[in-house]
Parts: sequence; structure tokens; C-alpha cells
Amino acid sequence: MNKLLVVVDMQNDFIYGTLGTREAVQILPAVIEKILRFEGDVIYTKDTHTADYRNTQEGRNLPIQHCVRGTDGWRLESTIEKLFLEKGCEGVEKNTFGAKELPALIQSKYPDGLDEIELVGLCTDVCVISNALLLKAFFPEVKIAVDASCCAGVTPQNHQNALEAMKACQIEIR
Repeated sequence: MNKLLVVVDMQNDFIYGTLGTREAVQILPAVIEKILRFEGDVIYTKDTHTADYRNTQEGRNLPIQHCVRGTDGWRLESTIEKLFLEKGCEGVEKNTFGAKELPALIQSKYPDGLDEIELVGLCTDVCVISNALLLKAFFPEVKIAVDASCCAGVTPQNHQNALEAMKACQIEIR
């Protein structure tokens, strides 16, 4: 089976920093284990903003500066970053919830298609759901799945709501 794992925004600001949560810290060991044991390629996304973040629509709606390029909060969590380097994983920087370049990267790497794309990461109710739906739109015949044990939302309630919404859109929740 031809499978791909997409690891969404496992960055310091979403785990320990300005937007970090206890749930994000709690899923970290499971995400690391998933990356280590995954049989297939791994691609990651990296939320990336500039110093003028607060002047963007996202910044006006979420006025918490985060993931500014070059800061410690922007960096991937250190163990995960090391794993990505060791495995030679490719990544996509994104300044929106959904990684607009992700479908093109996947199409270029897999011209004959994939059987499955699985997503894990942060935050379930913002970037994970956005990328899952983006990939479902671009690859309607590929199984899109989300490992709920390797995701955390802004709140536990938002996490559950996002899982239900994805399930309704024919994304498999594991």
C-alpha cells in the first residue's frame, strides 16, 4: 500500500509557546512514535508568519503572535525536527491554515497516485481539518485519514467537533 503521513504544525508555539496546550504536550510521544513507525513517506507543514502578522486577517481575528519565521516558537519541536532530518522529510511552509502548496508537492512526488494520506498534528480544529479537507478536495479517490490520538485542538471540545466534521466529510477518523 502506497501511504503518506502528513504531520501538521508540530511547532514549539503550538506545543509549549503562545498557543500551546496541555493536550498538545500530551500527544507529543504518540506523534513521535507514529513518525518512527510509519511505513511510508512523511511530509510536514510548518505554520510561518512574519512580524506583520497582526496586520493580517488571521492576526486581527487571532491577535496572538506565533510562529514568526526565525523565532524559537516557529521551529519544529526538537525531537520531531531531528526525526525529519534523519528521514530526509520534505516540508511545506504555510501562512494560511491550509498548506496551498501541499497538493502540488504530493502530486509531484506521487505521479501515479497514493492509496492513503494520513494526517496528525496541531490544531485539530484549525490546521488539521483545513489540510484534511484540502487534500480530500484535491484527491477525492485517495483515502484521507486522521489519527485522533495524534492530534489536539485549541480545546478538547473543539478537537471533538473537528473530528465529527471531518467524519461527515468522509475522512476516516482513527
